[in-house]
Amino acid sequence: MNKGLKSLSKREYPGRVIILGKDKSGEKDVVIYAITGRSPSSQARKLELENDGIWVKPTDEEVLKKGNRDLLVYPAMVFYRGIVVSNGKQTIDIKASLGEGRDPAEILELALHNWDYEPDSPIFTPRISGCVLPQKTPALSIIRRGPDGSSIKNIYEILLEAGKGKMITTYAGENRDPLPSFSEEPVDIEIEDEKADDMAEAVYNALEPEQGKKDFRVAVACVFSSDVNSGEFEIYIINKHERMGR
Repeated sequence: MNKGLKSLSKREYPGRVIILGKDKSGEKDVVIYAITGRSPSSQARKLELENDGIWVKPTDEEVLKKGNRDLLVYPAMVFYRGIVVSNGKQTIDIKASLGEGRDPAEILELALHNWDYEPDSPIFTPRISGCVLPQKTPALSIIRRGPDGSSIKNIYEILLEAGKGKMITTYAGENRDPLPSFSEEPVDIEIEDEKADDMAEAVYNALEPEQGKKDFRVAVACVFSSDVNSGEFEIYIINKHERMGR
């Protein structure tokens, strides 16, 4: 077990996971997205690499129909002037808000102005997002439901150090109904591996359930980049029944 991921492994059901960090040399940005799912429709998915990013795609269309396709299929990462990552279609609006001179926190605030938490009552899954741009301070965002039904929006600038990262998840980690939303500050984690494939494996292993409990793992994608503006990325994807890299 990667000890630096203890704060992830202790969560029985984190839902979706975003990690922004730096490798141990401090020269490479690290962006990680992970999916866990409880329902058959949430499990019937995979991460698939396309030219401009990584998409969440169905593995079984019939099973996926039992859920809300609009919430289940989306671009998880987009590579455009940097890296945008999220757990929903807000990724598209974040990409559209990328502009000269804007920093990631400003971009997330602008792009997510009209977005709310997901309409999947009674859970009301938070929308989590992240943005990494060259020579800018990365940022994470979460939109969750407040006690009165309003949207609580938090944006966090992430000051990254070599070998360190910050993590947000959609759920707090307890596997109960309704699922409690993540309500912490971004959580410290450690980037102990030096390659995308090793780090992806470490995250996938950290999500492994305790003996006798259900395996909720769906997929993990990890990107390492020494220049997020160049389009030169080291990418590794783990799906339940396949692994692929670039």
